[in-house]
Amino acid sequence: MRDFLPADKARRERVLAVIRERYRAHGFDEIETPVMEEYSRLHAGMGGDNEKLSFSILKRGMDAEAIRGAAEDPAALADLGLRYDLTVPLARFYATNRAQLPTVFRAIQMAPVWRAERPQKGRYRQFVQCDIDIIGDASARAEAELMTASLDVLDALGLEGGIVRVNDRRALDAMLDVFGFAADERPGVLITIDKLDKIGPSGVVAELRERGTTPDAVDAFAAYLDRPSADDAGFDAAGIRAALPAGIPDEIVDHLVALGDTVAAARGAEAPLRFDPFLVRGMGYYTGTIFELAHPSVDYSLGGGGRYDGMIGRFLGQDVPAVGFSIGFERIVDLLQDADDSGSRSLVLVHDRDVPLAQLLRIKAALVADGARVRLEQRPKNMKALLERSSADGYTSFATVGADSTIDSLEIKPLG
Repeated sequence: MRDFLPADKARRERVLAVIRERYRAHGFDEIETPVMEEYSRLHAGMGGDNEKLSFSILKRGMDAEAIRGAAEDPAALADLGLRYDLTVPLARFYATNRAQLPTVFRAIQMAPVWRAERPQKGRYRQFVQCDIDIIGDASARAEAELMTASLDVLDALGLEGGIVRVNDRRALDAMLDVFGFAADERPGVLITIDKLDKIGPSGVVAELRERGTTPDAVDAFAAYLDRPSADDAGFDAAGIRAALPAGIPDEIVDHLVALGDTVAAARGAEAPLRFDPFLVRGMGYYTGTIFELAHPSVDYSLGGGGRYDGMIGRFLGQDVPAVGFSIGFERIVDLLQDADDSGSRSLVLVHDRDVPLAQLLRIKAALVADGARVRLEQRPKNMKALLERSSADGYTSFATVGADSTIDSLEIKPLG
């Protein structure tokens, strides 16, 4: 968990403002949910490994004896926890407020979440997620709207050239069925397949054999990995079929093709989508299309999401189609170290000790009323250090104010 100095905080807020504006332009409405959810909801088997990283909150009023008696049962010790993502809270929000929401609800959530990660570069215990979700639409249009809006965000931030890697959990399951993996093996097989980028095909096959997975199924999968493949296969029926083994149901391929056609229509050009039959994403609640946002400047994803049609039914008692996309805010901010506020005026008024306070505030008020951001600073002995600090804090210009200065006589000079 981190502190942010003024310049860092200002940069983060500028990026958040761009994301919020673009998402709202695409018809999404912002909501807010509490930072805490019930322990049972956060540990309902929907959050994958993130459930293990949840921060739990001790029940109030427990004495030492009660704590000792419940020490072996986390659910008896805690009744609340800090949210580890924004999807579980959204499902609860929708189930609670459904009567007041439209049939197809488009939500924005931009807020911090908490996970008990081992701190390292790019991994924090508190970080911001920027989510958009569509609830109530089972068609490929919902995924297409999410992808189009998220690609638009990258463009607006100056990160043009983004692509979306796409797969479908139903295709993954059908593929494992074709190879002959037993149903109870598949969760573990998917965990291993998800390591393909890190350990390569031979490493994946070796790990599957070490796990004691069905030998014939591993052989079939190994042969599939060794097949010739076309890296430039298009996001169409032929390209998707070429990337999959025979026997995948037509309705899955048809859904993906419709998604590509819809995104292409929205973007006015070829859809920046790439089919990846090995994309897994670890969240346990995904039921259909899954995707990750990639950019050529980095070798890690800048966001992702998928369809989770079964989650809301856990709270509502009936299934409601839902799909979401989460922008990796912290990673994007790190890419935009030079993001500035060039569209606004900001200046420091450096004044002498003898300038009357009323005069200073009158000049400042006039500049603020004209749309500027203004800071007052008394002239120090080391003027250079003051100006350097002001520039680091995001100010772009300065002016000196003497006893006779007026708003019209100010000489505004650039910083740096």
